[in-house]
Amino acid sequence: MLGEEELAFDGEGRFFAAFDRDSPKTMRLIARLTDGRTIDSPLTVAPRAWDIEHVNVARRPRGSNAAFMRRRQPELDAIWNARLAETGARGWQQDFIWPVSGRISGRFGAQRIYRGEPGSYHSGIDISTGTSGTPYVAPADGVVVLAEDDFSLEGKLLIIDHGQGLNSAFLHSSRLYVGKGDRVTQGQHIGDIGSSGRATGPHLHWSLKWRNARLDPLLFTGPMR
Repeated sequence: MLGEEELAFDGEGRFFAAFDRDSPKTMRLIARLTDGRTIDSPLTVAPRAWDIEHVNVARRPRGSNAAFMRRRQPELDAIWNARLAETGARGWQQDFIWPVSGRISGRFGAQRIYRGEPGSYHSGIDISTGTSGTPYVAPADGVVVLAEDDFSLEGKLLIIDHGQGLNSAFLHSSRLYVGKGDRVTQGQHIGDIGSSGRATGPHLHWSLKWRNARLDPLLFTGPMR
């Protein structure tokens, strides 16, 4: 167990686990052995310096009208169910690559504080190449668990399961080249950058999650070369 999360093992006894941006400073890794013993290991989670901007304006009230939520709720349900899919993919074992090279226009964890009231933080990384139609590739092996052409916020949305509860989401594409159930390999062309959905310009929003934990793609890829 990592905290309250039960971990799963592959055939060789390995597992994957990760910490959310806002994880507590300490967690516990607990192993219950077949002979009945329990090993309890405390873990210290190292803090990071996030890009936090304090602004002296009030946060705008945000709400969704009933008509929008009638469309949005089924989308949220589809995303939730896709992230729960277990496909047996093994991409989680690989060293991830960048899906595309370009300017990083939005960093994971960036957040505004409005007169002491925190806004939501940026849950992925934005990569801009300046034009729509630039190809992007799979950062690791996996199975497509969601491929949608017209979600209200994400536009053309692709979610790939890498196994062990780890998955990638790619937002705002102009075109998708794979569909639900397809197996993809690292480096395979899976979509083109666009500005579909709620986007101010062409870019790729790439987010990573392990179960309910949001993860920084930079920790998987290292600096862009």
